[in-house]
Amino acid sequence: MAWIQFIFDSTPDAADHLSDLLSECGAGAVTFQDNADQPIYEPEIGSTPLWAATNVVALFDAETDTDRIISMLSNMLTPQAVPHYRIEAVEDKDWVREWMDNFHPMQFGVKLWICPSWHKPPQKNAVNIMLDPGLAFGTGTHPTTALCLNWLDQADIKDKLVIDYGCGSGILAIAAALLGAKRVIAVDTDPQALEATQANAERNKVQIETYLPNSCPDLSCDVLLANILAGPLQTLSERFAILTKSGAAIVLSGILTSQADDVRQCYQNWFDMEAAVVKEEWIRLIGQKRS
Repeated sequence: MAWIQFIFDSTPDAADHLSDLLSECGAGAVTFQDNADQPIYEPEIGSTPLWAATNVVALFDAETDTDRIISMLSNMLTPQAVPHYRIEAVEDKDWVREWMDNFHPMQFGVKLWICPSWHKPPQKNAVNIMLDPGLAFGTGTHPTTALCLNWLDQADIKDKLVIDYGCGSGILAIAAALLGAKRVIAVDTDPQALEATQANAERNKVQIETYLPNSCPDLSCDVLLANILAGPLQTLSERFAILTKSGAAIVLSGILTSQADDVRQCYQNWFDMEAAVVKEEWIRLIGQKRS
C-alpha cells in the first residue's frame, strides 16, 4: 500500500491539538519530530516535553484527496491559519519487517546478549536475554542501559540479592537473575513497567518480584541497580542507603557527564564512590556501602 505524509511546522503548545485534528481527518498515524536538532535529555517526571520547533507528521493513504484534508483542517482551526506544511510520498515498505530489521542481537561484555524473539541467539551457550522492543524503556540500545549491562557482565552476581530500582522493561533485573542472583526485586513508579517486567521475566523463565516504590519491602540487598535520571537519583540517595547492606555495590546510571559531581556528592555520605565510566555523553557511577 502506498502512502503520503503531511509534515506541519508546529510548536509544543500546538502540536497535541494539531495531532488530534489530523486523526479526526483520517490520518493512519501521527508522530512528532524534532525540527531543530534539539535533544531533550532529562524531562521532568511525568512530563512528555516536545521540541521548541516540532514537526507534526501525519500519514495518509496515497489516494487521499490532499486538498480536502487541508480544507477540513482549515475549518477546524478557524480563525487560526493552517500551519506551514509540505507533502511527501512515502516509500512503500513492509513496515513490520522494517521495524523488526532495526533490532539485532547485541552483546554486552563477554557473555551477556540481548536478543529479539525473531532472532536466534548468536551464542547459544551465552547468557541470552530474550527481549523485544516495547513500551517500557530499556532494550539495551541506550548508552545508560549498556553501561549497566556491561557492569553486570563482569560482576559476581551469583547468590546475591539484587534490586533493580526503576526497572522499565526489567532488562537489568532479568540479566541479574540469569547471571545467578538468588533473589531479584524490580521497582518502578509505572504499573505498566511492572507488567512488562513480569512478562519479560516469564519469557526468560526467571522469577522477578515487582513492586511499586511504596510497596517495596524493607530489606538490605547486595546489589542495587538504578538506571533512571540524575534528579530522582539524588532524591533517592538516602532511601538507597537504607536498602543496601554493608559492602553492597550500588550502580547508578541515567546521568549526564555534567551531572556526575552532583550525584556523586549525594551518595558520598554512605558509599565509597569510584570514578565515573563514560559512554557518549552519559556516565555510570559505582559505589560500595561503608560499614
